[in-house]
Amino acid sequence: MIKDTIRSILIALVIVILIYPQTVSADSSLTKIPIWLQKHVGLNDGKIAPIILERARDLYQKKKRQGLVNNPCYLAMDATKPSSSINGNPAPRFYVICEKTRSFSTVSSGYGNGRKLKNINFSNGRQCAKNFSNAEGSKLTAGGSYTTAETRTSFKGFYTQSGHKIPFFRTFLLFDGEGETSNARERAIGGHPAIFLKWKCRFKNKDSPHADDDGYVPYGNLVNYTGGRSNGCTTWSIPDSKKILKIVKEKPTTLYIYPESKDIDAIRKAINKGIPLRNAGLYWNKNCLTAIGSPKFWPKETLQPIINQWRQSLPSQTPLVLPICN
Repeated sequence: MIKDTIRSILIALVIVILIYPQTVSADSSLTKIPIWLQKHVGLNDGKIAPIILERARDLYQKKKRQGLVNNPCYLAMDATKPSSSINGNPAPRFYVICEKTRSFSTVSSGYGNGRKLKNINFSNGRQCAKNFSNAEGSKLTAGGSYTTAETRTSFKGFYTQSGHKIPFFRTFLLFDGEGETSNARERAIGGHPAIFLKWKCRFKNKDSPHADDDGYVPYGNLVNYTGGRSNGCTTWSIPDSKKILKIVKEKPTTLYIYPESKDIDAIRKAINKGIPLRNAGLYWNKNCLTAIGSPKFWPKETLQPIINQWRQSLPSQTPLVLPICN
């Protein structure tokens, strides 16, 4: 009788594990996470998915043991989440975690918009990312492991604020990658404010250190695309950028971006076989998966030759000469 009961319990346990592997693995991984941080783990808005936190913590702790980072905080991003919340505001999908001070914050961030060429389309919509790649020139996000590096601030031109022409500078945080993201510098991948200066014209300003040989500087309007698409970089709002750049200034830390190519490939296979992601122990934001159907990773070995061929087919263009401002 007792043996039959034990046998029944074991069979039931095996069935639960087979049917709900993600739930079981998520609960077991939570035991490694500090109690204060566990309340921030989940699949709802403002929370971080278990698999992303687990990988982000593992990456940070590994780099810390190796002496490669000395920052009390680490970063993570969930590129499977939508750009906007139900209320229309930019949705949080970038995480700043500081375990020493028990701080967990979420902010919005952009993902790569990709390209739509004549015979091939690897572009992303405004709300959800479907395509990912590590090919240079793809303008797509590549998930995986990164380490923050130095910052570079550059002059972009002038704009008008309160009736005065003001110079606009933008700071760029470089990322160093590894494995599939090892070409991050080649791709000029990093983090920066989600704002750029759209040039309109040029005006004479000989005293400016940024003037060209003829004494002109560019002038335009600021365009804010917080929570929108980028050219492959991670972008934040201006206030959030200031906070993040302050945290990482002269203190390198880690950034883990989900999903990696292995996740995308596994999810495509599960979808093709009709297996629910939960049953397969896989994760993708539910709303975005419904919107995109199935994600795709374009490896640089496949996509790079296509991009290079497209570039070579482009007609030569004359250098841009801005008109003189009125």
